[in-house]
Amino acid sequence: MFPRVLIAGIRGGAGKTTVTLAIIRDLRERGVNVLAFKKGPDYIDSGWLSLFSGKPCYNLDTFMIPEDRVIQSFIERAMGYTSVIEGNRGLFDGLDAEGSVSSAELAKLLRCPVILVIDCTKMTRSVAALINGFTQFDKNLDIKGVVLNQVATPRHEKIIRESIEKYCSVEVVGAIPRFKNLKMPERHMGLLPYQEHEMQKEALDFIQKVSEFLETDKILDIAKKAPAIEFIQKKQELNLMGESLKIGVIRDRVFQFYYEENLEELKKCGAQIVLINSLEDQTLPQIDALYIGGGFPETNVSYLSKNMDLMKDIKKKAEEGLPIYAECGGLMYLCKSLITNEGEFPMVGVFPFRLKMFKKPQAHGYVIAKVNGNNPFYEKEVELKGHEFHYSKVIEYESLPTMSFQMVRGEGIVENMDGAVYKNTLGTYIHIHALGTEEWVKGILKIAKIYKEIRNA
Repeated sequence: MFPRVLIAGIRGGAGKTTVTLAIIRDLRERGVNVLAFKKGPDYIDSGWLSLFSGKPCYNLDTFMIPEDRVIQSFIERAMGYTSVIEGNRGLFDGLDAEGSVSSAELAKLLRCPVILVIDCTKMTRSVAALINGFTQFDKNLDIKGVVLNQVATPRHEKIIRESIEKYCSVEVVGAIPRFKNLKMPERHMGLLPYQEHEMQKEALDFIQKVSEFLETDKILDIAKKAPAIEFIQKKQELNLMGESLKIGVIRDRVFQFYYEENLEELKKCGAQIVLINSLEDQTLPQIDALYIGGGFPETNVSYLSKNMDLMKDIKKKAEEGLPIYAECGGLMYLCKSLITNEGEFPMVGVFPFRLKMFKKPQAHGYVIAKVNGNNPFYEKEVELKGHEFHYSKVIEYESLPTMSFQMVRGEGIVENMDGAVYKNTLGTYIHIHALGTEEWVKGILKIAKIYKEIRNA
């Protein structure tokens, strides 16, 4: 009923994203109705998975989302599709020595067969030993096949294949050679976002070439033999608290980091999503709240700063009390200025922070924050589980605005605090997932409704 397979690596950078995209491409070429999922806190890989599958990519993260909601979300969305799930980091890598929230734990939760991607650089027979280590490490995990990556020569491949046949109980379902001039487009945070259209042809050509070296029939057969998932679905009551509300979302090549489920949860509650372009639109449309996600304002900063009309309008609307929720790149956009290697550029100016970009990440990983101050969106004592990944850092501010989050795990904006507040605007470095933080949807719609009623009074 739910054909599925999880693509995992022996480590981060082993090639699992490339393999996942190639499998999805090949399945679509064969007319298979395929849906992509991503395990772990990620937007860029998810964007590419969405592009290649032709459908939204959904997230399955057991840190940000409770396990029962992960299963429920998967079942609700995967019906009628062959699901391809991309893991993150190495298969067993999690938060602790027990491998909490690892790709392996997700595979077991969803009873999902695993395809292991192995970087074979400078290895032959040792690949077989590596495979046996992975298959024996957790016998409750179902590793069904391996893809050999970075294969140097036909002789290299022959020795590895013969070693696997002799010593291992899994089959080889692909062997990808080492390409000299072809690869996925990359930048400092990993892959380039697919929204940067000039890079799409390079990626499409590369993935098409990779797919020629996969044994997709075997992979599809593994997916079809996935066992049944035993789960009792909870009946969800229809909640139309967002009916007639318009939520603006800045979504373009600058601000592109959104979990699709966040927008879907708003729409499930009856809200209308109004898309806004930070580079082209000069004023905000009539909306009841504004959501600005993450992205790469630093690489588009000169273009952003030229659209002063929109920035002035956002500042004016913030002063008037428009509810604004800004995450990471959105927070950067709302600050006083942003310093990059091109110089210092004025931003919207809702918050008094001067930010500077650094070569190394200033924060990276899962976070936990406790709401301990007044803000427009969350009640006090709410615990937020999310993630942060940013190269920017606050280097100066005239006066510290109200900070409504205390960081339990992670860095935050300043001094272990996050959740900057000005009137009905909240800025945060924390990315949250709506399925794990239900208070987020309720908070946005509640304050949007109040704002609309005051505006129309």
